[in-house]
Amino acid sequence: MMKFAGIFWHKPLFQRKKQEGVLFTVPMVISIAILALLILCCIFAPIVSPYSPTEQSMSETLALPSARHLLGTDRVGRDLLTRLFYGGRTTLLNALGVVALSVVIGVPLGLVSGYYGGIVDTVIGRICDVVLSFPSLLLAFVLVAGLGRGMISAVIALGIVYVPMLTRLVRSLTLVEKNKTYVEAATSIGYSDTRIMFVHILPNCISTISVQITLDLAYAILDLASLSFLGLGVQPPTADWGAMLDEGRNYLLQNPFLALAPGIAIIVTVVSLNIFSDGLHQYFEPIQRKLPSFKQVERRKKKKAAA
Repeated sequence: MMKFAGIFWHKPLFQRKKQEGVLFTVPMVISIAILALLILCCIFAPIVSPYSPTEQSMSETLALPSARHLLGTDRVGRDLLTRLFYGGRTTLLNALGVVALSVVIGVPLGLVSGYYGGIVDTVIGRICDVVLSFPSLLLAFVLVAGLGRGMISAVIALGIVYVPMLTRLVRSLTLVEKNKTYVEAATSIGYSDTRIMFVHILPNCISTISVQITLDLAYAILDLASLSFLGLGVQPPTADWGAMLDEGRNYLLQNPFLALAPGIAIIVTVVSLNIFSDGLHQYFEPIQRKLPSFKQVERRKKKKAAA
């Protein structure tokens, strides 16, 4: 009876062992597909939607979803789906700007700090300590208040806030790499410190840095949405997920999609980026990989021999 039942019984999907050390796992493929679909919709927003993000129709204000407007309209009759796509453009591009700024400043600082050590490391470390002593979002508020409202100010503020975290990471990686044999060989040949740092050490840190960059991209989307929600980011009539969320919360009873649509877009994007980052970490980090058992090795050998 048990054998007969075992034919039809399988382990549930969530009880199966996770395949580690493989890049294209099921969660990874799903996250990549979601991110690719989102990016394509944002890039081709003028083709996907027949409306302009600023086109108003006062006769269709706060309209519920219909065949004409799939997600309804906002308080001035603008198509919500169109603004969602254009808002994704704004949010993703600005998040990339935040990460790019932190990489341009943080990576060289981390390399210099870890490679030279001494007084240079102390000065850079203390500056990072000062910045990290403030809550990140609160510091961003202060910087935006000083620079003035607007998305450029928000990108600069968050880019500065993210620099210490990336600097610390690159510094720790550089401390490990600079004591390896290939660095000693490059030094003995007579290569300059700049070449050793950027041509030899940095490529060996890219895998870990790329994982951190992906996480920072997710955090940047959340922080930019928070700034726009509070009115410190983009200014009307530019579409942005955080600003749309702020506007939609006032009309939850008339059209709940005004708040649900940008909120769900933020959640889906951030979760997909986190899953993507986790997949990269498991693929790049050897400690996270799971070696195959002897039975699996024997099966592979038999399959190769049979083929």
